[in-house]
Amino acid sequence: MEKKSFSVYMLIGAAVKVICSALLLSASLISLSVNAAPPELQTPEPVIYLADNIDEKDNLGWCIDTLGRGWSEQLQTHSCKPQGGDVQFFYNKETRQIASVEFSGKCATLHETAAAGVSFDLLDCSSTSAEQLFTYNVDTSEFMPESDHSLCIAAGAASQSAGPFMSRILELAPCASTDVRLKQWIIKGEG
Repeated sequence: MEKKSFSVYMLIGAAVKVICSALLLSASLISLSVNAAPPELQTPEPVIYLADNIDEKDNLGWCIDTLGRGWSEQLQTHSCKPQGGDVQFFYNKETRQIASVEFSGKCATLHETAAAGVSFDLLDCSSTSAEQLFTYNVDTSEFMPESDHSLCIAAGAASQSAGPFMSRILELAPCASTDVRLKQWIIKGEG
């Protein structure tokens, strides 16, 4: 009988340790998102950038950007450049479009129908293009395609060197399971 009681107590003790470990892990993940480290933004307005600097080596922050130097039809997330240029975008609340400052008349456009992993292009702004319509939730700082509010515009989880700067992919990701540091955007200034 005593041996059986001892085994039950050992089992309960192990279960308590597992639960405590899970709670500590959850608390550390929550504090990671609560204790965001904002960038030291130098990019002139208007600009849309991630609220958290994540791992940007010069603390410049992460902006929406064209792939490569200058004009490109592909978009990515990139170190916010102090001189601005192709990292300057604004959100037009009336048309619900994310528009380029550098390339007038060009808007962020889903590469295909909204789904997790879909990338972004920079194409002519069109009031009839469903792939260019985005809702910005001021409470959560998230951009969502008008057609599917379960998805958010997010920076990719991995960063890489991009000359003197850094870059990440820009894609749609499930809002519920994406790290807040990769999907909370700040809109500074208007177009």
